[in-house]
Amino acid sequence: MQVSRTASRTDTVTASRTASRTASRVAARVAAAAAVAGSAVLVLSAPASAHVSVQPEGIAAKGGYAVVDFKVPNERDKTSTTKLEVNFPADHPLASVMPQPIDGWTVKVTKSKLAKPLTLHSEKIDEAVTKVTWTADGKGIEPGYFQKFPLSVGALPEDTDQLAFKAIQTYSDNEVVRWIEVQQKGQDEPENPAPVLELSAATDDHGGASAATDDSAEGDSAAANGKDEKTAAAADSTSGSDTTARVLAVVGIVIGAAGVGYGVVAGRRRTS
Repeated sequence: MQVSRTASRTDTVTASRTASRTASRVAARVAAAAAVAGSAVLVLSAPASAHVSVQPEGIAAKGGYAVVDFKVPNERDKTSTTKLEVNFPADHPLASVMPQPIDGWTVKVTKSKLAKPLTLHSEKIDEAVTKVTWTADGKGIEPGYFQKFPLSVGALPEDTDQLAFKAIQTYSDNEVVRWIEVQQKGQDEPENPAPVLELSAATDDHGGASAATDDSAEGDSAAANGKDEKTAAAADSTSGSDTTARVLAVVGIVIGAAGVGYGVVAGRRRTS
């Protein structure tokens, strides 16, 4: 009996030690996995470097016009952005480019002759905007801020899905950052990517769409006016009918009352 009890105690101690070692190994593996996961989260959540970008206000449809905003952040701690130069794509020239005035900035639009003239609204255009430059009159874009530079552009090309603009950002200490690298399909984003405007599918909003819409609106308005006139005429007719019926009813009542009165008088005469 003593031997059996000793063996049982030995087995219990061995099992306990084995379980403890197994638990320690599992805990170590869990801790290592957590550390790896934490590192991955830190890598994935690292903020991307802000850069000059371009976005439309609404839709930038092929063949149409759009207002686009060039967004310029200040990535420096002690210097301000004092100048922005945006170069337009030479392979897809834009005949119409109009900047919106911005307080504290002067703007210059540069045009150049086209090797191949464009046709816009049945007119030949032999020059297009090749560059727009904004220069700060005062402090410019200070650290921790950004600025939007709006442009009305068109007509947008119909034979491409995007337009790449090469932008040059200048700081108050004369540092120049060139956002001119066009991202290639299937490759990672370059260090200094150029602003890219994505174009949506062509719509009927440009060309004769407005005129068609106006004509349709006029037709609907005329139809509505015709219906209103018919409704008014019907209402007038109904009103006239109601008035006539009321007059006849009153006349009938009067005649009926007169008849009753006459009958009463006649009866009294006979009785007398």
